[in-house]
Amino acid sequence: MLMEQLQPGQRFEYFRIEEFIMSTGMTRIYRATDLRSGRLVAIKIPHPELECDPVFYSRFQREIAICKKLKHPGVVHTLENGEMDQLCIVMEWVDGRVLRQILGKEGKLSVERASRIAIAVCEALEYIHGLSVVHRDLKPENIMVGEGDCIKLIDFGISAAAGLRRLTFAKFSNAMGTPDYISPEQIKRKNSDGRTDVYALGVILFEMLTGQTPFNGPNPFAVMNDRLVNDPPSAREINPELSAQMQEILYRALERDPENRFKSAKEFAAALAHPECVEVQDRSARKEPKPARLPFLKRVMSYTMLLMIPVVVFALALLVARMK
Repeated sequence: MLMEQLQPGQRFEYFRIEEFIMSTGMTRIYRATDLRSGRLVAIKIPHPELECDPVFYSRFQREIAICKKLKHPGVVHTLENGEMDQLCIVMEWVDGRVLRQILGKEGKLSVERASRIAIAVCEALEYIHGLSVVHRDLKPENIMVGEGDCIKLIDFGISAAAGLRRLTFAKFSNAMGTPDYISPEQIKRKNSDGRTDVYALGVILFEMLTGQTPFNGPNPFAVMNDRLVNDPPSAREINPELSAQMQEILYRALERDPENRFKSAKEFAAALAHPECVEVQDRSARKEPKPARLPFLKRVMSYTMLLMIPVVVFALALLVARMK
Protein backbone atom coordinates (compact mmCIF):
# COMPACT_ATOMS: atom_id res chain seq x y z
CA MET A 1 0.00 0.00 0.00
CA LEU A 2 1.32 3.41 -0.95
CA MET A 3 1.85 6.20 1.54
CA GLU A 4 -0.69 9.02 1.43
CA GLN A 5 1.92 11.19 -0.25
CA LEU A 6 5.35 10.15 -1.48
CA GLN A 7 8.26 12.23 -0.23
CA PRO A 8 11.26 13.62 -2.16
CA GLY A 9 14.03 11.05 -2.28
CA GLN A 10 11.64 8.14 -1.77
CA ARG A 11 11.89 5.30 -4.26
CA PHE A 12 8.88 4.20 -6.29
CA GLU A 13 9.44 1.20 -8.54
CA TYR A 14 12.34 2.20 -10.84
CA PHE A 15 12.05 5.90 -9.98
CA ARG A 16 13.20 8.36 -7.35
CA ILE A 17 10.58 10.90 -6.35
CA GLU A 18 11.86 14.46 -6.72
CA GLU A 19 8.81 16.62 -6.09
CA PHE A 20 5.05 16.52 -5.60
CA ILE A 21 3.45 18.49 -8.44
CA MET A 22 -0.33 18.42 -8.06
CA SER A 23 -3.41 16.46 -7.09
CA THR A 24 -6.12 15.80 -9.68
CA GLY A 25 -8.69 14.69 -7.12
CA MET A 26 -8.27 10.94 -7.52
CA THR A 27 -4.56 10.86 -8.35
CA ARG A 28 -1.30 12.60 -7.48
CA ILE A 29 1.34 13.64 -9.97
CA TYR A 30 5.04 13.68 -9.10
CA ARG A 31 8.23 14.71 -10.84
CA ALA A 32 10.66 11.81 -10.64
CA THR A 33 13.96 10.54 -12.02
CA ASP A 34 14.10 7.28 -13.95
CA LEU A 35 16.96 5.48 -12.19
CA ARG A 36 17.64 3.39 -15.30
CA SER A 37 18.12 6.27 -17.76
CA GLY A 38 18.53 9.31 -15.53
CA ARG A 39 15.80 11.24 -17.34
CA LEU A 40 13.05 13.21 -15.65
CA VAL A 41 9.50 11.89 -15.89
CA ALA A 42 6.06 12.65 -14.49
CA ILE A 43 4.30 9.84 -12.61
CA LYS A 44 0.56 9.77 -12.07
CA ILE A 45 -0.37 7.59 -9.08
CA PRO A 46 -3.88 6.83 -7.76
CA HIS A 47 -4.78 7.63 -4.17
CA PRO A 48 -4.27 4.43 -2.12
CA GLU A 49 -7.93 4.03 -1.18
CA LEU A 50 -8.94 3.97 -4.86
CA GLU A 51 -6.58 1.24 -6.03
CA CYS A 52 -9.07 -1.49 -5.09
CA ASP A 53 -12.11 0.34 -6.47
CA PRO A 54 -13.16 -1.68 -9.57
CA VAL A 55 -14.82 1.31 -11.25
CA PHE A 56 -11.78 3.54 -10.77
CA TYR A 57 -9.44 0.71 -11.78
CA SER A 58 -11.35 0.23 -15.03
CA ARG A 59 -11.24 3.98 -15.75
CA PHE A 60 -7.54 4.18 -14.98
CA GLN A 61 -6.79 1.22 -17.25
CA ARG A 62 -8.83 2.90 -19.99
CA GLU A 63 -6.80 6.08 -19.52
CA ILE A 64 -3.57 4.09 -19.86
CA ALA A 65 -4.82 2.46 -23.07
CA ILE A 66 -5.92 5.80 -24.54
CA CYS A 67 -2.70 7.60 -23.63
CA LYS A 68 -0.50 4.90 -25.13
CA LYS A 69 -2.03 5.35 -28.58
CA LEU A 70 -1.76 9.16 -28.63
CA LYS A 71 1.39 10.33 -30.41
CA HIS A 72 1.21 14.04 -31.08
CA PRO A 73 3.37 17.02 -30.05
CA GLY A 74 0.30 18.61 -28.47
CA VAL A 75 -0.43 15.63 -26.21
CA VAL A 76 1.74 14.52 -23.29
CA HIS A 77 3.50 11.26 -24.20
CA THR A 78 3.05 8.13 -22.11
CA LEU A 79 6.27 6.16 -21.70
CA GLU A 80 6.64 2.39 -21.91
CA ASN A 81 8.13 1.09 -18.66
CA GLY A 82 7.52 -2.63 -18.69
CA GLU A 83 5.76 -4.49 -15.91
CA MET A 84 5.44 -2.68 -12.59
CA ASP A 85 3.83 -3.77 -9.34
CA GLN A 86 2.07 -0.48 -8.64
CA LEU A 87 -0.73 1.03 -10.72
CA CYS A 88 0.54 4.25 -12.32
CA ILE A 89 1.11 6.15 -15.57
CA VAL A 90 4.63 7.30 -16.43
CA MET A 91 4.77 10.29 -18.79
CA GLU A 92 7.35 12.56 -20.32
CA TRP A 93 8.34 15.49 -18.14
CA VAL A 94 7.16 18.78 -19.66
CA ASP A 95 8.77 22.07 -18.65
CA GLY A 96 6.16 24.78 -18.35
CA ARG A 97 3.08 25.77 -16.40
CA VAL A 98 -0.53 24.72 -16.55
CA LEU A 99 -2.75 27.37 -18.11
CA ARG A 100 -4.51 27.84 -14.77
CA GLN A 101 -1.27 29.12 -13.22
CA ILE A 102 -0.83 31.60 -16.08
CA LEU A 103 -4.40 32.88 -15.77
CA GLY A 104 -4.05 33.06 -11.99
CA LYS A 105 -1.03 35.33 -12.37
CA GLU A 106 -2.08 37.45 -15.37
CA GLY A 107 -5.87 37.49 -15.05
CA LYS A 108 -6.48 37.63 -18.77
CA LEU A 109 -4.35 37.33 -21.90
CA SER A 110 -3.98 39.41 -25.03
CA VAL A 111 -6.13 38.47 -27.99
CA GLU A 112 -3.02 37.38 -29.89
CA ARG A 113 -1.77 35.08 -27.15
CA ALA A 114 -5.18 33.66 -26.28
CA SER A 115 -5.79 32.89 -29.95
CA ARG A 116 -2.36 31.30 -30.32
CA ILE A 117 -2.93 28.99 -27.37
CA ALA A 118 -6.47 28.12 -28.47
CA ILE A 119 -5.32 27.30 -32.01
CA ALA A 120 -2.63 24.99 -30.62
CA VAL A 121 -5.23 23.26 -28.45
CA CYS A 122 -7.48 22.92 -31.51
CA GLU A 123 -4.68 21.15 -33.39
CA ALA A 124 -4.25 18.65 -30.56
CA LEU A 125 -8.01 18.14 -30.32
CA GLU A 126 -8.32 17.58 -34.05
CA TYR A 127 -5.72 14.81 -33.71
CA ILE A 128 -7.38 12.98 -30.82
CA HIS A 129 -10.83 13.39 -32.37
CA GLY A 130 -9.44 11.78 -35.51
CA LEU A 131 -8.75 8.73 -33.34
CA SER A 132 -12.34 8.86 -32.02
CA VAL A 133 -11.16 10.03 -28.59
CA VAL A 134 -12.98 12.83 -26.75
CA HIS A 135 -11.16 14.45 -23.82
CA ARG A 136 -14.36 15.48 -21.97
CA ASP A 137 -12.55 17.33 -19.17
CA LEU A 138 -10.75 20.10 -21.00
CA LYS A 139 -9.92 22.96 -18.61
CA PRO A 140 -6.96 25.26 -17.83
CA GLU A 141 -5.63 22.71 -15.32
CA ASN A 142 -5.29 20.15 -18.13
CA ILE A 143 -3.38 22.32 -20.60
CA MET A 144 0.38 22.59 -20.14
CA VAL A 145 1.91 25.70 -21.70
CA GLY A 146 5.61 25.66 -22.49
CA GLU A 147 8.12 27.87 -24.24
CA GLY A 148 6.69 29.81 -27.16
CA ASP A 149 3.18 28.90 -25.92
CA CYS A 150 3.52 25.34 -27.18
CA ILE A 151 0.86 23.29 -25.43
CA LYS A 152 0.32 19.72 -24.32
CA LEU A 153 -3.00 18.23 -23.26
CA ILE A 154 -2.84 16.19 -20.07
CA ASP A 155 -5.17 14.10 -17.89
CA PHE A 156 -7.29 11.81 -20.05
CA GLY A 157 -8.89 10.28 -16.96
CA ILE A 158 -12.50 10.56 -18.18
CA SER A 159 -11.80 10.41 -21.89
CA ALA A 160 -13.78 7.94 -23.94
CA ALA A 161 -14.61 6.93 -27.46
CA ALA A 162 -16.81 9.43 -29.28
CA GLY A 163 -20.51 8.71 -28.84
CA LEU A 164 -20.21 7.15 -25.38
CA ARG A 165 -21.84 8.75 -22.37
CA ARG A 166 -20.20 6.94 -19.42
CA LEU A 167 -21.43 9.72 -17.14
CA THR A 168 -22.91 9.91 -13.68
CA PHE A 169 -24.10 12.79 -11.54
CA ALA A 170 -22.48 11.20 -8.49
CA LYS A 171 -19.16 12.94 -7.93
CA PHE A 172 -19.70 14.74 -11.25
CA SER A 173 -16.49 16.75 -11.02
CA ASN A 174 -14.54 13.48 -11.21
CA ALA A 175 -16.79 11.45 -13.45
CA MET A 176 -18.26 13.78 -16.02
CA GLY A 177 -16.15 16.91 -16.18
CA THR A 178 -15.68 20.17 -14.31
CA PRO A 179 -18.81 22.35 -13.80
CA ASP A 180 -17.31 25.56 -15.25
CA TYR A 181 -16.32 23.84 -18.52
CA ILE A 182 -18.82 21.02 -18.93
CA SER A 183 -21.01 21.09 -22.04
CA PRO A 184 -24.83 21.14 -22.01
CA GLU A 185 -25.00 17.67 -23.57
CA GLN A 186 -22.82 16.28 -20.78
CA ILE A 187 -25.13 17.80 -18.18
CA LYS A 188 -28.07 16.18 -19.95
CA ARG A 189 -26.10 12.92 -20.08
CA LYS A 190 -26.34 12.71 -23.86
CA ASN A 191 -23.75 11.23 -26.16
CA SER A 192 -20.66 13.39 -26.53
CA ASP A 193 -18.35 13.86 -29.50
CA GLY A 194 -15.63 16.30 -30.54
CA ARG A 195 -18.00 19.25 -30.23
CA THR A 196 -18.04 18.65 -26.47
CA ASP A 197 -14.35 19.57 -26.38
CA VAL A 198 -15.05 22.52 -28.71
CA TYR A 199 -17.52 23.85 -26.14
CA ALA A 200 -15.02 23.47 -23.29
CA LEU A 201 -12.35 25.27 -25.32
CA GLY A 202 -14.87 28.04 -25.98
CA VAL A 203 -15.25 28.51 -22.22
CA ILE A 204 -11.45 28.51 -21.82
CA LEU A 205 -11.05 31.08 -24.61
CA PHE A 206 -13.73 33.27 -22.99
CA GLU A 207 -11.79 33.04 -19.72
CA MET A 208 -8.46 33.83 -21.38
CA LEU A 209 -9.95 36.94 -23.01
CA THR A 210 -12.02 38.26 -20.08
CA GLY A 211 -10.50 36.85 -16.93
CA GLN A 212 -13.74 35.06 -15.98
CA THR A 213 -15.85 32.12 -17.06
CA PRO A 214 -19.15 32.86 -18.86
CA PHE A 215 -21.46 31.03 -16.44
CA ASN A 216 -21.54 31.48 -12.69
CA GLY A 217 -23.57 30.55 -9.65
CA PRO A 218 -23.44 29.95 -5.90
CA ASN A 219 -22.83 26.21 -6.37
CA PRO A 220 -21.83 23.77 -9.15
CA PHE A 221 -25.42 22.79 -9.91
CA ALA A 222 -26.41 26.43 -10.39
CA VAL A 223 -23.44 26.93 -12.72
CA MET A 224 -24.51 23.95 -14.84
CA ASN A 225 -28.15 25.04 -14.83
CA ASP A 226 -27.14 28.54 -15.96
CA ARG A 227 -25.69 27.25 -19.24
CA LEU A 228 -28.79 25.14 -19.88
CA VAL A 229 -31.19 28.10 -19.78
CA ASN A 230 -29.07 31.15 -20.65
CA ASP A 231 -26.84 32.37 -23.45
CA PRO A 232 -23.29 33.37 -22.53
CA PRO A 233 -22.80 37.06 -21.71
CA SER A 234 -21.16 39.41 -24.17
CA ALA A 235 -17.40 39.12 -23.82
CA ARG A 236 -17.05 42.55 -25.49
CA GLU A 237 -18.92 44.17 -22.60
CA ILE A 238 -16.32 42.71 -20.25
CA ASN A 239 -13.35 43.38 -22.55
CA PRO A 240 -14.09 46.19 -25.04
CA GLU A 241 -10.85 45.44 -26.88
CA LEU A 242 -12.44 42.38 -28.47
CA SER A 243 -13.65 42.59 -32.04
CA ALA A 244 -17.17 41.72 -33.18
CA GLN A 245 -15.63 38.76 -35.02
CA MET A 246 -14.04 37.40 -31.84
CA GLN A 247 -17.35 37.81 -30.04
CA GLU A 248 -19.02 35.84 -32.83
CA ILE A 249 -16.38 33.09 -32.54
CA LEU A 250 -17.11 32.79 -28.82
CA TYR A 251 -20.86 32.68 -29.36
CA ARG A 252 -20.47 29.97 -31.99
CA ALA A 253 -18.21 27.84 -29.78
CA LEU A 254 -20.61 28.19 -26.85
CA GLU A 255 -23.86 27.31 -28.60
CA ARG A 256 -26.03 25.12 -26.38
CA ASP A 257 -27.01 22.93 -29.31
CA PRO A 258 -23.94 21.06 -30.66
CA GLU A 259 -25.43 21.29 -34.16
CA ASN A 260 -24.95 25.08 -34.07
CA ARG A 261 -21.33 25.00 -32.88
CA PHE A 262 -18.19 24.74 -34.92
CA LYS A 263 -18.37 21.32 -36.51
CA SER A 264 -14.81 20.50 -35.55
CA ALA A 265 -11.74 21.78 -33.76
CA LYS A 266 -10.22 22.40 -37.21
CA GLU A 267 -13.08 24.75 -38.12
CA PHE A 268 -12.68 26.52 -34.75
CA ALA A 269 -8.95 26.99 -35.41
CA ALA A 270 -9.60 28.37 -38.91
CA ALA A 271 -11.94 31.02 -37.49
CA LEU A 272 -9.33 32.04 -34.91
CA ALA A 273 -6.58 32.18 -37.51
CA HIS A 274 -8.67 34.31 -39.89
CA PRO A 275 -11.24 36.23 -37.81
CA GLU A 276 -11.67 38.74 -40.64
CA CYS A 277 -13.46 35.99 -42.57
CA VAL A 278 -15.98 35.31 -39.81
CA GLU A 279 -19.49 36.47 -40.64
CA VAL A 280 -21.04 38.30 -37.68
CA GLN A 281 -24.66 37.31 -37.09
CA ASP A 282 -27.38 39.57 -35.78
CA ARG A 283 -27.89 38.35 -32.23
CA SER A 284 -29.96 41.29 -30.99
CA ALA A 285 -32.88 38.95 -30.27
CA ARG A 286 -30.90 36.94 -27.71
CA LYS A 287 -33.00 36.19 -24.66
CA GLU A 288 -32.58 37.99 -21.36
CA PRO A 289 -30.93 35.83 -18.68
CA LYS A 290 -33.31 33.67 -16.69
CA PRO A 291 -32.80 33.21 -12.95
CA ALA A 292 -31.19 29.91 -12.14
CA ARG A 293 -33.67 27.45 -10.68
CA LEU A 294 -32.93 25.33 -7.66
CA PRO A 295 -32.01 21.74 -8.50
CA PHE A 296 -35.01 19.39 -8.37
CA LEU A 297 -33.98 17.69 -5.12
CA LYS A 298 -33.48 21.01 -3.34
CA ARG A 299 -36.87 22.25 -4.56
CA VAL A 300 -38.56 19.12 -3.22
CA MET A 301 -36.80 19.52 0.12
CA SER A 302 -37.80 23.19 0.30
CA TYR A 303 -41.46 22.43 -0.41
CA THR A 304 -41.43 19.56 2.10
CA MET A 305 -40.03 21.83 4.80
CA LEU A 306 -42.75 24.41 4.11
CA LEU A 307 -45.47 21.75 4.35
CA MET A 308 -44.00 20.50 7.63
CA ILE A 309 -44.26 23.90 9.36
CA PRO A 310 -47.98 23.65 10.24
CA VAL A 311 -47.48 20.02 11.31
CA VAL A 312 -44.67 21.01 13.67
CA VAL A 313 -46.69 23.95 15.05
CA PHE A 314 -49.71 21.68 15.67
CA ALA A 315 -47.54 19.06 17.38
CA LEU A 316 -45.99 21.67 19.67
CA ALA A 317 -49.40 23.10 20.54
CA LEU A 318 -50.68 19.60 21.34
CA LEU A 319 -47.65 18.91 23.51
CA VAL A 320 -48.12 22.16 25.44
CA ALA A 321 -51.83 21.39 25.97
CA ARG A 322 -51.04 17.94 27.42
CA MET A 323 -48.45 19.41 29.82
CA LYS A 324 -51.05 21.74 31.41
